[in-house]
Amino acid sequence: MGIVNMKGTALYYHMPIKKVLSYTKKKQWVSRVDVDKLLDYLRQTQATVDKDIKVLLERPMVNPMRFKASESALRSFEATLIVLEMLKISYEYIDSKEWQRALLPKKLEKDELKSASLSVGQRLFPGVDFTGFSDADGILIAEYHRRKDADLLRATQGSAKQ
Repeated sequence: MGIVNMKGTALYYHMPIKKVLSYTKKKQWVSRVDVDKLLDYLRQTQATVDKDIKVLLERPMVNPMRFKASESALRSFEATLIVLEMLKISYEYIDSKEWQRALLPKKLEKDELKSASLSVGQRLFPGVDFTGFSDADGILIAEYHRRKDADLLRATQGSAKQ
């Protein structure tokens, strides 16, 4: 979960998850969003970073060939939406290709995306501790949106001067 304000101040958290037994008869553990911790993170962000935060949610991967991964992604996505709506935080959806095209090197193979994301994130945000992260997707999505908003603001100010 990445947060970047318009001044470029950045925070990066692991999405809080918890392991629980699955709902099936077979012994199996699943990951679920820890809603209480997510609420705390977002309330803290609203209080310290910006009251009017906006969240970009990457559309979840849905692939019938990867049913369990899709099920987990959709379950996490829905839990996150519920928390955002409880806190009245605005959100919009983004596809991975959109932000990757703007911030990652061209012609990366699928298996190179995570390490490239982490490398770019470390370069753009040297003050952020990326220990334990396999990628920097969340913070790069936030940075992409910050840049997009800054460009829009400049374009609006430029047209207002004319």
